[in-house]
This record gives sequence, structure tokens and C-alpha cells, in this order.
Amino acid sequence: MKYLKQLAIILLVSLLAEILEYIIPLPVAASVYGLVLMLVGLITHIIPLEKVEGAADFLVQNISILFIPSTVGIMACVEELKQMVIPLLVISFVTTILIMVVTGKVSQFIIRRKAAKE
Repeated sequence: MKYLKQLAIILLVSLLAEILEYIIPLPVAASVYGLVLMLVGLITHIIPLEKVEGAADFLVQNISILFIPSTVGIMACVEELKQMVIPLLVISFVTTILIMVVTGKVSQFIIRRKAAKE
């Protein structure tokens, strides 16, 4: 029963995110709103970590199952994707490098800031 309550909290945050996506006219996915809502809820202790930790751990451990529908969708559209293979590869390569650089810079900033405080 404990895990059902935890999953219900996570699903409630997802529902609120879907509502925000409908209300706010920005090109932002509901999943992003959901992540922000959950982050704010956890930081402000509106949602205590213990209230969602078990269900969240379960979902993370079984995340590969959640990718099955999108994988099947990609397989169904493989002919259309063949026409876009070069742009997709370029975009994937460039964004991967960009994410690595930004992550490295942010990590260095945090490490330097922490060292300066000590």
C-alpha cells in the first residue's frame, strides 16, 4: 500500500504538469514541468523524499520497460527516419558534445565554488 501512495504522489505531479502544459502557452513538454514541480516540491519539503523514494527507486530500476512504446514507435517509422539519418546524426553528435562541455563547466564551477568556501 505504501508504494501505491508513493506512485499516486508521482502521478499527481505528472497530472499537474499536464495541466500546466495545457495552461501555459510555451513550447515546453509536460515532463519538463513535472521534473521542475517535483524538484521544487522536494527542495521545499512540500513533498518529503520518504513519500516518493520507494516508488521512484522502483521506476528507475525498471526504466527500460518504459522505453518499449517509444522504441516500437521508432521501429514503425523507420522508413521516414531513413530520409533524415544525416541530420539526426549531426544533431545527436553536436548536442552530445554541447551537453558534455556544459556539464563539465558546471561541474568545475561547483567544485571551485565549494573549494573557495572551504
